[in-house]
Amino acid sequence: MKKNQKFTAEISGCTSQGLGVARIEGRAVFVKGAIPGESCEILIEKVNNTAAYGKLLRVIQASTHRIAPCCPNFGICGGCDFLHMDYSMEIAIKKQRVEDAMRRIGGFEIEDISILPAENPYGYRNKVQFPVSVANGRFEAGFYRARSHTLIPVENCCIQFPQAAGIARTIIAWMRKYNIRPYDEATGEGYIRHLYFRQAKNTGQIMVCLVVNSDELPKTRQLIDTLNTLHPQISTVLLNINKEQGNVILGNTFEVLCGSGKIVDKLCGLEFEISAASFYQVNHDQTEKLYQIAVKNAMLSGTETLLDLYCGIGTISLVMSRYAARVIGIEIIPDAVRNASNNAKRNGISNTEFLCEDAGAAAKRFAEQGIHPDVIMLDPPRKGIMASTVDAICRMAPSRIVYISCNPATLSRDLHNLCQKGYKLSSCQAADLFPRCKHVETVCLLSNTQRPKKESYITLDVEMEDYYRIKNEGKKSTT
Repeated sequence: MKKNQKFTAEISGCTSQGLGVARIEGRAVFVKGAIPGESCEILIEKVNNTAAYGKLLRVIQASTHRIAPCCPNFGICGGCDFLHMDYSMEIAIKKQRVEDAMRRIGGFEIEDISILPAENPYGYRNKVQFPVSVANGRFEAGFYRARSHTLIPVENCCIQFPQAAGIARTIIAWMRKYNIRPYDEATGEGYIRHLYFRQAKNTGQIMVCLVVNSDELPKTRQLIDTLNTLHPQISTVLLNINKEQGNVILGNTFEVLCGSGKIVDKLCGLEFEISAASFYQVNHDQTEKLYQIAVKNAMLSGTETLLDLYCGIGTISLVMSRYAARVIGIEIIPDAVRNASNNAKRNGISNTEFLCEDAGAAAKRFAEQGIHPDVIMLDPPRKGIMASTVDAICRMAPSRIVYISCNPATLSRDLHNLCQKGYKLSSCQAADLFPRCKHVETVCLLSNTQRPKKESYITLDVEMEDYYRIKNEGKKSTT
């Protein structure tokens, strides 16, 4: 197989990134825009030792799941992954992704995992991050082309909350009127780097944050007056100062231009204040359902102590506090810890406490102090938890561990490592919190078997599902 060769092939599978998989001359070929079950003409664009990448030239026999994308920028911007297929196919692919990771990485004998689909796969995202740049000679907001920093102007995004596009247009018009230039990565000059919005779906409050390359921003009074007139649902406007080079969106310094600097949302019957830098799930409705599953898995009777590592603004902690005697939340971001403490007071909850500390360090310290919570709640970043954290958790010997993750690969690795030290996977449930995008959430329950096993850790430095798909080239691909 060589670059620029053309082939006609059947698409037999799909990767976690939404790429179709064909097998040509014994080699896996990944094809963007192709759907399992289709016959396609493919142009080979790249060949390496284990796989190849092809361009979809035409669909000869289309899948019944193929649909017209609702966004003109699909396939150009680096956002959505599944707009070319119906939602039922997307759900099947995500379900298979979790099952594959659990079997191939975790080593679990799992036949069928249920997945909770979203009632509405559009307009759900309550957080928006628009990069700002010059495109075609004009100041524009949009999204980057996949694997680049080339801006694709986006008028509307079908998965963001509906008001986001209008607010972005208002800010861009203000920039053009007063020549408030976007940040230029090449020169380090200019003002506006990103437009960062958050919406509280239940209350309707909206936060607007301008990420800027300067300690001061001209004409902010005019901007605030315009925003208040055209978008009365905006409750607070902030500046975030980020003068560092690199891809990190938010800097460490915030300045409140109007409002409180926070918004308040209602989730699972509780009120939560949210700061700009704090973690909050992007899909409100699906999060409520996810937390219901987590509560069920925790099996709390009102007498337990629960340790919530990676607690964020305290959403899971405070939901769990209704059913536990005591909840301890650990979070490394100071603003989030302050949010969590304030949220407990806001809701009249007195059986929780929140500590600002690295979750792994806190787990180790608790283990050394001989603290033994009944239940440990885990909802870590995509990279999962370290082996030392696994050790500390197992030394604390909770009866149950409830683990929520948006990365099936690192989740499966961590579950494997926990099960090597005396835990058993009791349940696994997937939930689609990111419709039309490649990510998928999973919540698992681990039960303490009281039978420690020989330590044998597996490690996973990168997302590995696709590697495992092609490792044994003779094996049948899955959809």
